[in-house]
Amino acid sequence: MKLVLGLTGSNAAGKGEVASYLRSRGFAVHSLSDVVREEAAARGLPPEREHLIRIGNELREAGGPGVLARRIISRLGERDVVDSIRNPSEVEALRELPEFVLIGVSAHSETRFRRSLERGRAGDPGTIEEFRTREEQENTTDPNAQRLEATFRLADRTIENDGGLEDLHRVVDQLLSSLDAEAAQS
Repeated sequence: MKLVLGLTGSNAAGKGEVASYLRSRGFAVHSLSDVVREEAAARGLPPEREHLIRIGNELREAGGPGVLARRIISRLGERDVVDSIRNPSEVEALRELPEFVLIGVSAHSETRFRRSLERGRAGDPGTIEEFRTREEQENTTDPNAQRLEATFRLADRTIENDGGLEDLHRVVDQLLSSLDAEAAQS
């Protein structure tokens, strides 16, 4: 059964963990952020969050708000994950695929901030206040910018990820079983 799972959610909600687990279950994983990282590398810029956000916004302004998704569609095969969906137009582009399901991953802000500190990515905020300010910047109404909350509201399914990895894996397994059962009934 052909299946494309899209992942959206706030910073450090666990999208990467979901993608990694799905990879272990046989899915190929693609990230819209990879398209932006490739562009940053071509421009000689380090892959820091502030550069990536700016470049992503520039790509959307030049190619339309769904440009990152359109660039990734040609890379998709039979069972794929598309991570880092941050704009409703990216969802719209991916919904052209009949096998696309958008999954929203969420966790409380304190949990996400702790995870952000633990992973230690360059450019990530060092205080909860900076973390929340950055989130506000990622939730604009500009159609060419990141619009995480609006994108999350489009999710077909949601995963609450405030527990540990075993809990997350169990929830993802349940989701896959549900999707496989629905496909079998079609």
